[in-house]
Amino acid sequence: MEKRKVVVAGAGAVGSTFSYALAHSGIADDIVLVDRNTDLAVGQVLDLSHGQPFLPSVTFRAGDPSDYRDARVVVITAGAAQRPGQSRTDLLKTNAGIVGSIAEDISHQVSDAVVLVVSNPVDVLTHVALKRSGFGRGRVMGSGTVLDSARLRHLLSVFCGIDVHNVHAYMLGEHGDSEFAAWSMAHVAGMPMDDHCRLCGRCTDWMAERRRIEREVRDSAYHIIDYKGSTSFAVGLALVRIVEAVLRSQRSVLTVSTLLDGEYGMTDVCLSVPCVVSSDGVERIIDHALPEEELGLLRSSGTLLRLARSGL
Repeated sequence: MEKRKVVVAGAGAVGSTFSYALAHSGIADDIVLVDRNTDLAVGQVLDLSHGQPFLPSVTFRAGDPSDYRDARVVVITAGAAQRPGQSRTDLLKTNAGIVGSIAEDISHQVSDAVVLVVSNPVDVLTHVALKRSGFGRGRVMGSGTVLDSARLRHLLSVFCGIDVHNVHAYMLGEHGDSEFAAWSMAHVAGMPMDDHCRLCGRCTDWMAERRRIEREVRDSAYHIIDYKGSTSFAVGLALVRIVEAVLRSQRSVLTVSTLLDGEYGMTDVCLSVPCVVSSDGVERIIDHALPEEELGLLRSSGTLLRLARSGL
């Protein structure tokens, strides 16, 4: 039976938290941590391994680039961390070199792995990894707005007083300041959000609440970084969800960052739209008929990302 091997490139806060969450999920057989700081990788592996009696069957190991060869998924979390007051695009030049080098290492190992980019700014770095690896566009994706969409669902759940599992909504575009809530796609228990709000009666000004919730989602990472220095728990769980869709070929609809090639009238830019994720990575993009306002926001986000990429 083929081993479900996941290699995590980057053993820092996000990489180690993801590894911990992945181990609890039981969906991976082997978790390998690769980091330029080999002591850090070894230390994280020792710490994780000591919890094996309390986990589903899984092995941990500190590895090197040769481990990319037989990996099913490579998750790239390596890079400089976002500091308080720093935007994701400020990180671009430093992290582009790191992620591009890892992408080339994966390619040199003649790996068949699906590559998941997490390092920020994730959309531009997904494009960097795609070009430097030479892989087909479906095999390289970014974590995108999967976490942001979860934040949106959480806030709507709290506001509406509905279990979060019955709230479905997406943040689209850049994983960053130009992202937006696709309200036309938001549903509560199968009911369009606008229809639910008319019946619910919990708010007197739904449009104002929409703006507040959307702003809170967009600023969430900044607030968490101000409070504790970094984000790790929720993003770790979001990554488990994406990796699960690949390892189990679930064909899940997730808002990962992917290269557009005509979808939504856009080309040569990576950003988040609803995608079907399976064992091959992004199996297909759902080219949803967005209202003109939301389509304009998506295209504006793409323009900003192309501009950011031009600085490389």
